[in-house]
Amino acid sequence: MRIKVNNQLFWKFFKKIDFSGLKSIFFISSLLYFCIYFFYNIDQISFEINLEKNGINLSLSFLFCILSIFMNAYSWKYIFKWFGKEYKTNNLVSFYVLTNILKYVPGGIWHFVERFNFIKKISNPQIAFYTTLIEPYFMLSVSLLLASLGVFFSPWYFFFIFPCVFLNRKLIYFVLKRLESLKGKAFQVLQLANSRDQFEMRININSFFPVKAFLLEIGFILSKFIGFYICLSIFYTNNNFNIIFLLVIFSLSWSLGLIVPTAPSGVGIFEACLLFFIGRNIPHNLILVSLIYFRVISTSADLLLSFPFLIRKLAKKI
Repeated sequence: MRIKVNNQLFWKFFKKIDFSGLKSIFFISSLLYFCIYFFYNIDQISFEINLEKNGINLSLSFLFCILSIFMNAYSWKYIFKWFGKEYKTNNLVSFYVLTNILKYVPGGIWHFVERFNFIKKISNPQIAFYTTLIEPYFMLSVSLLLASLGVFFSPWYFFFIFPCVFLNRKLIYFVLKRLESLKGKAFQVLQLANSRDQFEMRININSFFPVKAFLLEIGFILSKFIGFYICLSIFYTNNNFNIIFLLVIFSLSWSLGLIVPTAPSGVGIFEACLLFFIGRNIPHNLILVSLIYFRVISTSADLLLSFPFLIRKLAKKI
């Protein structure tokens, strides 16, 4: 009885926490942290690059960022299929790619809104809502799984495996119910009636585990990492660091950028976290330049693929 009372008090306290405020504080603190390190090392930072020597590497980094976007798009298609809906054309993939740039818009949810509306037209609101809702959880689970490789350095990293455990037919319903705390804001943004009857889960998952979607998400994170690694290798030629350690830090930093929607596409948070976790393993001036180049390259890849979507949006407003 006493345990039950304590649990009730805990959940009442938990519900009173202003998580949106905490996310904003974390976002601003991360930006400040990155800026402080940038200006502290500004006299040692140089953005000059020999294009004749490193032009191929920059192009490869760009191509891996492009590849990561398409892998993420195909994973989304297979998530939709895993939820019991077949869609034979590649319109899902192309629409995902076209709307990817919207993740940089302040708020960090407008790409979800566009994708929800698209799926709703070809399916139903239930599938649209839950497919859109679960896709970030797929990305988070896979990135934390890769971060769990840090178990070679510390046993605590083992716990990062647990989000992947819930990616199966029996437990995914539990995950969706836990994510329903997002519904309040989601219904307002998507302009839907907040009706439990309307949004009762009507999904028919057709296999125990989403193998194809899962493997494509792994490819997505690894492609991003390779793109970053190429940028880093341009400036840091002393390759005596542990690449597994770097992958763990990259995945963990990317995960933190993902779960803070205040930061458009994790801008600031990813960079600050990676800078913090890398410690003194790589000179700060070199990691700062690598991070900035990687951010420019990855954003350019999004812009290039989303250019037709942006032109169409602007044309409608004119």
